[in-house]
Amino acid sequence: MTVVSIILVLLLFVAVLFGLWKMQAKHVKFSTRVFTGLGAGVVFGGLLQLIFGADGAVTTEAISWINIVGQGYVRFLQMLIMPLIFVSIIGAFTKIETNKNLGKISTSVLTTLLATTAVSALIGMGSVMLFNLDGAEFVQGTAETERIEQITETSAQVADLSIPEQIVNFIPNNFFADLADSRDTSTIAVVIFSAFVGIAYMGISRKDPENASFFKKIMDSLYTIVMRIVTLVLRLSPYGIFALMTKMLATSDFNALVNLGVFVIASYAAIIVMFIIHMLILTGFKVSPIAYLKKALPVLSFAFTSRSSAGALPLNIETQTKALGVDSASANFSGSFGLSIGQNGCAGIYPAMLATIVAPTVGIDIFSPAYILTLMAVVTISSFGVAGVGGGATFAALIVLGAMDLPIAIVGLLISVEPIIDMARTMLNVNDSMIAGVVSSRVIKTLDEDVLNNDEAIVTSEY
Repeated sequence: MTVVSIILVLLLFVAVLFGLWKMQAKHVKFSTRVFTGLGAGVVFGGLLQLIFGADGAVTTEAISWINIVGQGYVRFLQMLIMPLIFVSIIGAFTKIETNKNLGKISTSVLTTLLATTAVSALIGMGSVMLFNLDGAEFVQGTAETERIEQITETSAQVADLSIPEQIVNFIPNNFFADLADSRDTSTIAVVIFSAFVGIAYMGISRKDPENASFFKKIMDSLYTIVMRIVTLVLRLSPYGIFALMTKMLATSDFNALVNLGVFVIASYAAIIVMFIIHMLILTGFKVSPIAYLKKALPVLSFAFTSRSSAGALPLNIETQTKALGVDSASANFSGSFGLSIGQNGCAGIYPAMLATIVAPTVGIDIFSPAYILTLMAVVTISSFGVAGVGGGATFAALIVLGAMDLPIAIVGLLISVEPIIDMARTMLNVNDSMIAGVVSSRVIKTLDEDVLNNDEAIVTSEY
């Protein structure tokens, strides 16, 4: 009977995949297909848990097969991170017309990303205080215990590193090793190397225009090819998201979700407040938040459902240039830098909240100005090098907790609610990178108001 049930479950799973494929064949909008996959995953996963139980033999075996689609999709996204960063950042340099613009773009993008991260850390601390979570204790079950053991092993990589040593660790000493993602800081290392290549290109373009032009053509071709690969991978999004949501709902411990419900609410409250601050920044730079949200909704919804800043990069850049009127250089810089620098959700709010929760357990006064300023500084510095696909928030939290000499076990205790919070965190990360692009384009006075205010200038994805 168990084997028959597993086969029936898998047949239903395949039937939904077929339905999503038919929607694609009929050219249903990408965002509609993504949300359909999300909703189908919630319903299908919920029914699996309700009928067979989270730890039942049918659920466990069926999910092991369903996971081929879900984890396969995630691996494809991870495959894209380094090539995307490399071609996007160098492409940004090849599109800059003057060195003067280079300085303004890089300064405005980095300032926006880092300043908003510092503010997001403050918001995270405030949310913990508002919901009285400081010093809170969470339930530790079997899954949490296993996760804590894994976290302890991972933390050994950063435990003995001071903040200055961590900064040095960002600098690449073997680009090809970092291109293979061999270190936790490989992402920022590739960003740095790509920036050096771009700066070298700009120097050669003045002294040897012919070779510079040849290099630009090569990079343009690489960019086109990589983006085509991205298109092929993103077409899998509805199927991957359906599989991932099915697994999450089918295997979630809902008792743990209830126990951690206040933390989930506090996290979303902080994310919403930070999102509102993003809109206020737009208002300060004379950009209508309403007009912006109409244009940004497709990429933000994709980021929310896919939980991948890297996977959202192509839509991010395309939305900035074709829908928001941002110049190509600012869009590529902000989108690429935003993958590894200043992620407001994963590297700002999350580690700040964890640090503020556990600080009272070791006798730290979280209301002390010294603690608040120190944590903001540590979070901002540690926000460098956070990868754009799953796991970045954990690494950022470990660095911050280690630097502040705080217990790290709390990272493992939140395993059951990670996916739920990560969806909103990722959306906030992507939104911040887009805000940085808009700000940069406004600073260098290249923001195309006609495109921004054109209601028909919305990215209609071919995915």
